[in-house]
Order: sequence, then structure tokens, then C-alpha cells
Amino acid sequence: MASLLETNLVNGLAALVMLAAFMMVASSRMQSLVRTFALQSLALGALAASVAYLTGAEHIYIVAALTIGIKAIAIPRFLSYVMERINVQREVEKIVHTPTSLLVCAGLAVLAYYVAAPIIEQGTVITRNAMALSLGVVLIGLFMMISRRKAMSQVIGLLCMENGLFMAAISATYGMPLIVELGIFFDVLVLVIIVGMLAFRINRTFDSLDTSFMRRLRE
Repeated sequence: MASLLETNLVNGLAALVMLAAFMMVASSRMQSLVRTFALQSLALGALAASVAYLTGAEHIYIVAALTIGIKAIAIPRFLSYVMERINVQREVEKIVHTPTSLLVCAGLAVLAYYVAAPIIEQGTVITRNAMALSLGVVLIGLFMMISRRKAMSQVIGLLCMENGLFMAAISATYGMPLIVELGIFFDVLVLVIIVGMLAFRINRTFDSLDTSFMRRLRE
């Protein structure tokens, strides 16, 4: 009975991470997109803490705290600050319309399940289904990157992919060595800061964050 409760807890949090990815795809306002990413990161931190508790891997508690502190609080606040400074209110001009995007993401989630099926059979009871969900989050984040034109929303897609990869590491191996995870957190934080600075420059040069303007420079 305890094993079933443990499995349901982990799978429920993993499903919440996946649900947040779908919500990000459906979102049209940048502030809502950032808030949903914060919710996804919060669920991911709770998932890491649950795995740490259920497996006794105490170093994952540190990773869970960093996930909540950096991804659920620091990065969303920084992105909100950047958007406020450059007056970004709404994400427009999606390459793929929202209903079609949701259908594509549903297909990607199904694809992720079939791709991860052989891995699921070899996985542990606690995190078995989380592996398929994490692959689905990675694919949805990739889709967000290629289906949005605004630089800031593409950054959110990249961060969503990173959340999916992090969830895969937690569910497959109960986390990487702590020093590696700390390096990844530092890299992600530096990446977001650099992208924020680039967003200022892009908006100042083109008066827009639409990356299609930069593609015209090659013509």
C-alpha cells in the first residue's frame, strides 16, 4: 500500500509538470507564461523533494531547494523585470495556432510514451511513469522553441526543455552527482541573464522581440 501511495505521489507531481507544459503552450500572455513556468518549476522541486524522501538520497533535497529558489522564484522574477522594462505584455504571431499546437503536443506526449516504453519496463516502481512524462516535457519545450517568434517565449521553451531533462535525471537515476547539478543550475542562471541582456538589445534595435527580424539580416 505504501508503494502505491509513493508511486501515485511521484506520478502526480510529474503529471503536474506535464500539465504546466500544456498550459504554457496554450498561454498567449507573457506574464501568464512566466507564472506557469514558475508553477512547473515548483512542482519539479516538490517532485525532487519527494524522491529524496522516498529513496533516502539526501543530496536531492539540496537540488530541490535550488530548483524552487532559482527556477520557481529567481528566474521568473528576473524575466518579469525584463519584460516590464521592455514593455512586453502579450505574446502574438504564433507560427502554429493554439488548438493545433495542443494537438501536436498531445501527439508528442503519446510519442514520448512509446519511445520511453522500453526504459519504463526497466525502471523502478516509484519513478517508472515519470520517465515518459519527462520526455514529453522535453519534446513540448522543443516545440515551443520552434513555434514561437518572440525571443522571450523561446527562452521559456528552452527552460521547459531543461525542466524535462532534469525530471528525467531524477526519475531515471535519482539525480546526477551534486557538483554536476550545481554546475547545471549555474549555467541555466547565467543563460537567462545573458538572454535578458540580449532581449534589451534586440528590442532596442528592432523595437520588437520577434526573431523573424534577425532572419532577414541573412537575406
